[in-house]
Amino acid sequence: MPTLHDFVTAPYTPADRTTPMATGKSLPKLTVVTPSYNQAAYLERTILSVLNQQYPNLEYIIIDGGSTDGSLAIIEKYAPYLANWVSEPDKGQTDAINKGFRRATGDYVAYQNSDDVFAPDALWQVARAWQQAPQTDVFFGDMYIIDEQDVILEELRVPSFSAGCQIHEGMQVFNQSLFIRRELLAQTGWLDASLRFVMDYEVVTRLGVRPGVRFRHVPGFWGGFRIQPDAKSSQIAAIGEAEHRQVSERYQPQLPSRLSGSFWRRYSRLRKLAWFLLRGQFGYIYHRLTLPKAL
Repeated sequence: MPTLHDFVTAPYTPADRTTPMATGKSLPKLTVVTPSYNQAAYLERTILSVLNQQYPNLEYIIIDGGSTDGSLAIIEKYAPYLANWVSEPDKGQTDAINKGFRRATGDYVAYQNSDDVFAPDALWQVARAWQQAPQTDVFFGDMYIIDEQDVILEELRVPSFSAGCQIHEGMQVFNQSLFIRRELLAQTGWLDASLRFVMDYEVVTRLGVRPGVRFRHVPGFWGGFRIQPDAKSSQIAAIGEAEHRQVSERYQPQLPSRLSGSFWRRYSRLRKLAWFLLRGQFGYIYHRLTLPKAL
């Protein structure tokens, strides 16, 4: 396997589409939306991380907010391989993602920010998981934390989904490694445009408390969240924490359990510990336990 940096910087060459598998037969159609605004330093790597998947049943949409930093030239370079793109003023990141989702025609939708990336084989892992469990509504994997040069700084592995843990402990699923059935999202509502930072937390929580929605965790690293000085998430401390509390309080009444938040937080830690122990991931457990903020 190539390193992450090699993968997201390798020039894109369209694959030969001559076999049934290569033409996308028996594969779910996956739509990826990239919201973009003045991230020219990273945008091309995001685009290449999508196209270099060489996934044949891909619909890739870029919604740019009217960038002035050279992003438009990068988008135009890859325009022949995009299903749709636009560069015009919008109301922010959430609005841009929703605009892309409304244009989507895939079986599942995802969004990858213009400074984050997909890891090698991510889309194929989604497809293989779908072939095993096509009734699944939400697929999610694990995530890397990366730096400005695509060096992997940390691994974030997650257990199967729990709505109680999601609400009381915090985000159990990362948008960099998340695919949602488009039809379900269209029926239940797109991302909450009133939120600036935690729209991914809100949509996962909203679907998580909804009866009958089927989540499936697939082991493997699908995405990379980039730590960089101009990232919008660098401003998350105050506004993001307030939004997080707002979403958590909104959906707590919809949990069937009335156990306390302190119970859920302790349970969440023990649950993750047991999950990784049963899978023999002792090195990862030791690493996480020795961090300043453990598991």
